[in-house]
Amino acid sequence: MQLPPLVQAFVLHFGEMGSRWGINRTVGQIYALLFVSPQGLNAEEIVDKLGLSRSNVSMGLKELQAWSLVRLQHRPGDRRDYFSTPEDIWQIVRTLVEERKKREIDPTLTLLRELLMEAASDDDERYAQQRLTEMRDLFELFAGWYGDVRRLDTQRLVQLLTLGAQVQKVLEMKERFLPGRAARGKASIG
Repeated sequence: MQLPPLVQAFVLHFGEMGSRWGINRTVGQIYALLFVSPQGLNAEEIVDKLGLSRSNVSMGLKELQAWSLVRLQHRPGDRRDYFSTPEDIWQIVRTLVEERKKREIDPTLTLLRELLMEAASDDDERYAQQRLTEMRDLFELFAGWYGDVRRLDTQRLVQLLTLGAQVQKVLEMKERFLPGRAARGKASIG
């Protein structure tokens, strides 16, 4: 690897974390390098900096493009493709969450809905359907919450995340002032 120590430490760590996040180490390293690069890099530059094979870099870039995590750029007079990450870290987070939702939450929610339309044939299936209903309701709640949060501008999203446990105090105040509404809200969740 031909990188400054700080960049190398970040790239290596991000590669190791990649396997925990469902991507391979190479893809994690490529993304980390692009994230900290002041300008877009072409595949040959990535190969040189990371010491990876050209084919691994090409496959990694395709995977990152499939996740909408890198942007393809062209430079006047240069036929090579250059890759970069969005400058806005919040855009990166929004893209990651949206892609994970599409790949993980949506198919699971579709399956749960389909399974719950089937008639139970015995007590075991009725019990299973009860459990699946609980899971579907949870996934529906997450999907609805995500839909609401997705529409927030970045400043409001940061404010929401900064609130943290203070949200509990707001909910407790709501219960004190609107006890009937709070009870109905709890009943609809679980």
